Amino acid sequence: MALDIVQDAMLKLADRYAAKPSEELPLLFQRILQNTIRDHYRRQKVRSMWTTLMSSLVPQHEESDQDPLDTLQDKDNNSQALAPDASLEQSQLIALIEKALMDLPARQREAFLLRYWDDMDTAETAAVMGCSEGSVKTHCSRATHALAAALKAKGVNLP
Repeated sequence: MALDIVQDAMLKLADRYAAKPSEELPLLFQRILQNTIRDHYRRQKVRSMWTTLMSSLVPQHEESDQDPLDTLQDKDNNSQALAPDASLEQSQLIALIEKALMDLPARQREAFLLRYWDDMDTAETAAVMGCSEGSVKTHCSRATHALAAALKAKGVNLP
């Protein structure tokens, strides 16, 4: 199982980031691997939940033709895809954020991704980056301010 996850992450890296400079690949791979692991456990959790739900919805008599999924309600309509305009807006925002991230200096980008995307604390990030915790805080602060400014310049209003 673990080797499958690593293999999936490596394939995603090779497929999507083959043109990236080699010095950026370790950080990208770490992020892709962490996201792949999260996705795996998220899917596993959802499958487990549905298995539990389905087993409790099994009719008492085997002759019933009713589909248990028909009895479930989706109050927030989460199972439906986003409306086309919302989907386009979301993909444009993601592209803007990715572009702004790539425009950051390497150390700021690394600190930001480790802290906020990989959920590392300041000490862990400092250890990975080989610098002090104060440097990590400075890099993260500068990165968030630069990202906010870049997004605001593109018309994205942050809360």
